[in-house]
Amino acid sequence: MKFRLDRDDLADSVAWAARTLPSRPSIPMLAGLLVEADEHGLTLSSFDYEVSGRVTLPAEVDEPGRVLVSGKLLADIARAMPAQPVDLSADTSRVELRCGRSTFTLPTLPVEDYPVLPDMPTSSGSVAGPVLAGAVAQVAIAAGRDDTLPTLTGVRVEVTGSVITLAATDRYRLAVRTFDWQPERPDLDSAALVPARTFAETAKSLAGCELVRLSLAGSGAGEGLMGFEGGGRRTTTRLLDGEFPKYRALLPTESATVATVDTGTLTDAVKRVALVAERNTPVRLTFSGDEVLLRAGTGDDAQATEGIEGAVEGDPVEIAFNPSYLLDGVGAVGTPSVRFSFTSATRPAVLTGVADEPSDGADPYRYLLMPVRLSG
Repeated sequence: MKFRLDRDDLADSVAWAARTLPSRPSIPMLAGLLVEADEHGLTLSSFDYEVSGRVTLPAEVDEPGRVLVSGKLLADIARAMPAQPVDLSADTSRVELRCGRSTFTLPTLPVEDYPVLPDMPTSSGSVAGPVLAGAVAQVAIAAGRDDTLPTLTGVRVEVTGSVITLAATDRYRLAVRTFDWQPERPDLDSAALVPARTFAETAKSLAGCELVRLSLAGSGAGEGLMGFEGGGRRTTTRLLDGEFPKYRALLPTESATVATVDTGTLTDAVKRVALVAERNTPVRLTFSGDEVLLRAGTGDDAQATEGIEGAVEGDPVEIAFNPSYLLDGVGAVGTPSVRFSFTSATRPAVLTGVADEPSDGADPYRYLLMPVRLSG
């Protein structure tokens, strides 16, 4: 095998393909990156039996072939090489990279032992890359990290015609986001549970694509997979099993108190007040009149208090939240102001963006946050 291509193209593509390689692979071959060159250009692939990645890019191919090399090492080398064309040649045991006056020689892994990548499921539709990346980022923050509860580590994807709804929860908070897309069939009705970490990383990596094609479970070949494709890059991931919580019943339909606060001001205030909050200690917020009062710390411990402006409609509310969870939600709304809707101080609050109101009146992003029980 022998080919030449631009250093930046190689470094970018290798980094993308190698991003999901396992740090502790169950077998050595899974730490490898499959490099294939033919008359159509260069293809780089990775696979760990759960997530696959494949990127194609143009290259001047003199001799076609395929070889398996350490993905992390190749990514480090490609990133460190000087900004000049890269010449790569390989035989059955070694790979040589030349760039300017730099030369690297890598051992190969047995390519015949590398697993076959899954086929891309049938395309279900497309969505703008920035829309997908933003929506997934808003929702994935609420997904659980406890692998003993695998169902909660996923993002629920629900498709009804031209609308997609994403939802994630770790039992302490719930994030829901809806957005429009272009389905292949107007009557498409499907649902899947996608690993949140993979979903977020993949959507972020495709954020620069004008369109990303989504392939949902149940839409054809590749049952049990979800696929993403855009800009010459494609990823598949296995879906999670299990029943996702019936989250819609948790979202209140009415509110006794509604407060609107500047997002940046609230974020800075929570960060300052939380400096004195010990691990797992909440920040208290009192919503009343035209002010939001934040407090943390009690007794002989360090204490902090800060008041900020806010527009509060309804009964005064004193409530406490985990500061990290609160900051996640406030930061995710993506609007200059954030709206808090309360039914009572002991019930979850719903955070929405003030400017995020589509024509049908529904909120495309809702972040439901459980309060922390106040002592006394």
